[in-house]
Amino acid sequence: MPAPRPLPRTPWRVLLLSQLALLAGLLVWLGLQTRPQTMHDLHLAEGEKLHCVSYAPFHRPGQTPFDPAMRIGLEQVHEDLAALAKITDCVRLYSIDQGLEQVPAVARELGIGVLLGAWIGYDREKNALELERAIELANANADVVQALIVGNEVLLRRERTEDELRALIAHAQARTEVPVTYADVWEFWIRHDTLAAEVDFVTVHILPFWEDEPVDIEVALAHVARIRAEVGEHFDGKRILIGETGWPSAGRQREDSRPSRVNQARYIREFVHQAHARGWHYNLIEAIDQPWKRALEGTVGGFWGMLDAHTLAPKFPLAGPVAERESLAAPLAGAVVGGLAALLLAVGVRTSARRLRAAAVAASGALVGLTAALHFEHALLAYRNLLEWSVLGGVALITALLPLAIARWDGVPPGTAAAAWQRLRHAPEGLRAH
Repeated sequence: MPAPRPLPRTPWRVLLLSQLALLAGLLVWLGLQTRPQTMHDLHLAEGEKLHCVSYAPFHRPGQTPFDPAMRIGLEQVHEDLAALAKITDCVRLYSIDQGLEQVPAVARELGIGVLLGAWIGYDREKNALELERAIELANANADVVQALIVGNEVLLRRERTEDELRALIAHAQARTEVPVTYADVWEFWIRHDTLAAEVDFVTVHILPFWEDEPVDIEVALAHVARIRAEVGEHFDGKRILIGETGWPSAGRQREDSRPSRVNQARYIREFVHQAHARGWHYNLIEAIDQPWKRALEGTVGGFWGMLDAHTLAPKFPLAGPVAERESLAAPLAGAVVGGLAALLLAVGVRTSARRLRAAAVAASGALVGLTAALHFEHALLAYRNLLEWSVLGGVALITALLPLAIARWDGVPPGTAAAAWQRLRHAPEGLRAH
């Protein structure tokens, strides 16, 4: 009876071509990310400054405002504000708890102003205490505190009524020596426009990414200009502060709004150019990335900052072209390591079509190594706790083991006569005789 004829070349050829096609597609995609994009420059090196940026100090590992026992030390506050003083004339606070009461004194030393915020929420007793402390802090630092913001998006969160806010604002107006305002999304300001009579200026948030109908970066600045004009007309005669605007650098796409490094740089640089040209008063959200916000808003919540959470360096160039990715070194290194590891694992497997098999195994390993490097980059941004690292990381690890199985495969479909004959051919002489 003639031996079955193994057909080892076909699966290796299919595997090689498919892996090369996927590798080529990934490399083209990565190459496109390195293309520089031109946009308006910021001239901070020549003395131009951002009007104001939102500041929260909870950017180091383990820091979160949800921990009531956490208090940020003076040294960190000074380090943070010293980095911010290079690019802005002002910082906006949302609360005065957990060490934030130290900000006005440090700001004075560094020559920047403060928009002081009193956090207003569900707890009436806590609200009253917070507001009293904020009033005292504002009055004691009236040379630095440019305004007191009584509540942030309280109406949006439905934590207090319009009448309750009016009473809190009136209380602050009667006791403080600095201008008083309230901050909320522009739509809620228009719905509750009678509050404008109680404040010294109207503070509106215009965030194209978070609109009910998310806005593409291509038209985001035009959208902001339209909303700013609408708000200005609605509150004619009242000074308007854009209290929050910005764009995230990473996270899940929200319909037409896509987070990215280039899009964040483009939005901020072009918004600032437009705001300075039009004489708008504004505050950017936010100064430094806040990793703790990922628990509230998903990955995107942690990446609204202009400065990196770890280094306090700008996340994108403030002038000149900007690329999504500065270097391909990490993913290419992953591809090389993956390809070599797969070849090493393949040593000792006897099969025909050795060169074709070696090329297919190397391509498979390179593809998995490349995707593993990209996945690790994503994990550093997106994974929020031990559970996610364990479960999602475990799934990724299982996927990464695929080249192991391929590297040890002889190329013949299991369970076929050809597979049995292939095993027999490579068996020791004594076993073949039986």
